[in-house]
Amino acid sequence: MLSSKQRAFLRSLAADVDTIVMVGKGGLTDNIVKQTEDALTARELVKGKALETSPADARACAEQLAAATHADVVQVIGRKFVLFRVNKENPVIELPKAKGRK
Repeated sequence: MLSSKQRAFLRSLAADVDTIVMVGKGGLTDNIVKQTEDALTARELVKGKALETSPADARACAEQLAAATHADVVQVIGRKFVLFRVNKENPVIELPKAKGRK
């Protein structure tokens, strides 16, 4: 679970990331899940888009992909969404520390 500080940090990084996952009229296929899985392993931060022909909206696509790939939804704006998952073997992005709760 991401803190609001970490989420804001990832949103700032996502501004420069290209959209690489496209969900079209076929919906979330095994191919799209596999592509997202591979991209998260390599990059940790992935931007996707639910095309107009997609049977689901961007929020639903993001949540389903996040559940399938064990990632976190960073943000959803319009038809675009951003997912994040830490690569435990070779981390690329260093998140700011979350404040501990008492």
